[in-house]
Amino acid sequence: MENEGIINKRVKDFSKGIDIMQTILIFLIALLVPTFFGGILSKIFGSTSVISTNSQLIVGTIVNAALVVSAINLKGWAKILGVVTMPSISTILSGYVFGTASVYMVYMIPAIWIGNFALIYSYKFLMLGKNKHYFLAGIVGIIVKVAIIFALFNLINLFGVFPEKLVENLRNAMGMTQLITATLGIIVAFVIYKLEKR
Repeated sequence: MENEGIINKRVKDFSKGIDIMQTILIFLIALLVPTFFGGILSKIFGSTSVISTNSQLIVGTIVNAALVVSAINLKGWAKILGVVTMPSISTILSGYVFGTASVYMVYMIPAIWIGNFALIYSYKFLMLGKNKHYFLAGIVGIIVKVAIIFALFNLINLFGVFPEKLVENLRNAMGMTQLITATLGIIVAFVIYKLEKR
C-alpha cells in the first residue's frame, strides 16, 4: 500500500538508539511545550509582557518545528499519530495558550489533528516520496494545514459553539496565527535538518 510506504519514509536511517532518543525527545516537546512553556514564560517575564501575551506564537512555532522534524525523521503510524495528537490535547489541558478559551478548543481538536497530519504528510509525500524541495513541501503543508483548521473553525462556529466575545480572537488563532507559527516552525526545522545533514 503506497500510503503505508509514505508514512515509513524518512530522510535517513538512524541507529535504534538514536531513533528511540529522538522519538522520546519529539514526544516530550509535543507534550510538554504546550503544557508548561506558556506558564514558564509568564513566570519569567510576567503575565502582561509581550513575550507572555504572544506565547501562542512561540509555542506554536516549536510545535510546528517538531511536526516537521517528525515528518523527516520518524516513521510509522504510531509515532506520527502520537506527535499529531499530543500538542492540541496538552494545550487544552494546560490552558496556558488559549486561557479561558481553552475549554472551547475541545471542539477544534479533530481539525487541529487533521491539519497537523496534513503538514507531516506533505513532507512525507512531496519531499521524501517525490524528491521535491523542502520548502515546496512546507508551502503545500502550510496551505493545507491552515485551510483545514480555519475552514473547520468557521464551520463549527456556524453552530454557535464559541461565545461571540471570543470568536474574533479564536478566528485569528485558527487563521493568521496558524499561518505564522507553521511558517516559523518550518524555518526552525530547516535549520535542524541542515545541521543533521552535517
